[in-house]
Amino acid sequence: MQLHYVTEGSGKLLILLHGLFEFWYSWRHQLPYLSRHFKVVVPDLRGYNDSDKPRNGYDLDTLSDDICSLIQALGYEKAHIVGHDWGGAIAWHLARRFPANVEKLAVLSTPQRWQTALTHGLAHSWDHLQKNWPMLALQTPGLPQWLIQDNLSSLLTYLFQQQAVRKSAFSQANTDLYQAALQKPGVIPAVLQHVRHCFSLNDWFHISGWLRPSRLSLVPLRAPTLIMWGEDDTLLPAKGLFAPGLSDETLIKRSIPDCGHWIQQEAPQSVNRELMQFLA
Repeated sequence: MQLHYVTEGSGKLLILLHGLFEFWYSWRHQLPYLSRHFKVVVPDLRGYNDSDKPRNGYDLDTLSDDICSLIQALGYEKAHIVGHDWGGAIAWHLARRFPANVEKLAVLSTPQRWQTALTHGLAHSWDHLQKNWPMLALQTPGLPQWLIQDNLSSLLTYLFQQQAVRKSAFSQANTDLYQAALQKPGVIPAVLQHVRHCFSLNDWFHISGWLRPSRLSLVPLRAPTLIMWGEDDTLLPAKGLFAPGLSDETLIKRSIPDCGHWIQQEAPQSVNRELMQFLA
């Protein structure tokens, strides 16, 4: 399994993980800034852009294995891990499965209990349901692939340009780059697997006990942790950001006003400043 990545800088290893429908480019504002102090590596997740696109392996265990293997392949024993959106869910999982390999953890726009936060929002808020209907539609077997391919441009405009609070963060040229990355052969089927695992109960609960929490959800985090979110995020609610197992002694909380879900692209200077202060 080969992951494509972009890298810049030297020193301690810092890995940035992108979210659904994105690729390494979502960290374009962080790469030149953080690489002044770290060896920054920004991979395309399994199935995205120029990384390998196997048929299977889009569960959290395998995705966190990918990043742990990347750390070792780069010649390091541990790394700072920063994740946004689904990349944040992978980062949570990685820090609990491989605590010795994660020095510091930062998660952006990512509730610790992703599935709980999503389902609560969808069940209790008609407005949230309206805003997240594309995510629900992607769960329909046999429908999504051709639906996305035929409507990719409008879907990305909706996700990025319309859902951003700070509209200047996404020009049409930015959106076109995301579209080009998603149109590469094999990417859309892989993205759909990511989305389905995002909602999969098997990833979040024991198969043998449907209502019991995941085996890792209550494992205390050893790594110092930073959580950041946009105060006006309409795609993921703030509920679920803070859960049992997060110690106040190792947890830093930061919110950014007048900012939506795409936090590192909408407010890059604020995110860069907070990350640098936390990771230094």
